[in-house]
Amino acid sequence: MSEPVQTPQTSPAPFPTRIFSGIQPSGGLTLGNYLGALKRFVEKQDEGIETVYCLVDMHAITVWQDPVKLRHQTREAAAGFIAAGIDPKRSILFNQSQVTAHVELGWIFNCIARMGWMSRMTQFKDKAGKNSENVSLGLFAYPSLMAADILAYKATHVPVGEDQKQHLELCRDIAIKFNNDYKVDFFPVVEPVIEGAATRVMSLRDGTNKMSKSDPSDQSRINLTDDADTIGKKIRKAKTDMDPLPDHVDGLKDRPEAKNLVNIYAALAGHTPAQVIRDYAGAQFGTFKPALADLAVAKLEPITTEMNRLMKDPAEIDRILGEGAVRADALARPVLEQVYDIIGMIRSKPF
Repeated sequence: MSEPVQTPQTSPAPFPTRIFSGIQPSGGLTLGNYLGALKRFVEKQDEGIETVYCLVDMHAITVWQDPVKLRHQTREAAAGFIAAGIDPKRSILFNQSQVTAHVELGWIFNCIARMGWMSRMTQFKDKAGKNSENVSLGLFAYPSLMAADILAYKATHVPVGEDQKQHLELCRDIAIKFNNDYKVDFFPVVEPVIEGAATRVMSLRDGTNKMSKSDPSDQSRINLTDDADTIGKKIRKAKTDMDPLPDHVDGLKDRPEAKNLVNIYAALAGHTPAQVIRDYAGAQFGTFKPALADLAVAKLEPITTEMNRLMKDPAEIDRILGEGAVRADALARPVLEQVYDIIGMIRSKPF
């Protein structure tokens, strides 16, 4: 948890509602990415809110990436966004490295953030482990760049999973400290949007660990590129216990694998976990798993089909990302220029 920062005494400037969020293209998209992010991104777009969505490839290189794979994964992630329902005409969709305001503002925020704040980030501790002396400086400074991603657009709300909540708190602290240091009401204090039945989808092999594209076992996750047979097999083989589903959601408390499958069903169906439990109370997993598999295939197969179609035309994906980058830069560049002015930088104007 970062140190508390005093809020400015002046009244905050009004900021129009704008949503920003992003996904690292450092591996294939999973069911966890879909339920925890993409599905909610589409819902926010359909609410008529201004939405900016980014493939954060600069974050991806905080650990080494194969250049050929990174390009493929960035295009595949873009295809996943579009196939899931993101409309590049209604939302801004781009990859981070095409808009240099992110890294420029990220450096300024490196000079605003405090070492103590960064060293308390639990994700850095988890990823670095006992090898913290040998990981990249970028991995340590990751949350500062994340704050720049958000605040370059003066975003007011960010859909995130629970595991990113601490980074959002640091983003808020950076915004408040910048406003205090320069006696301005320039940056909004962003609000995390954490909602839904499956904001954190867990592994199919271990209900205590998050579903991850980096897990060595492909059986631990459902990939958005999996076909219907593969999805069905993975769900049928998912780890569970021997007991039937309870008649109340509280009965899932000490049953992480059962809770995970119920949450996945609820999120896919647009129900609450309590509704799922009412429908399947007393059911054995031999009954529940096939129903979940059928639902997952019905929801995911059209996305996979559309992703495969889009990936046959990488030039079109690059065109969409390029157009999104132009629109993103048009929002971020004026914000960055105002920041330079606020902090006292001389900026030559074109003649």
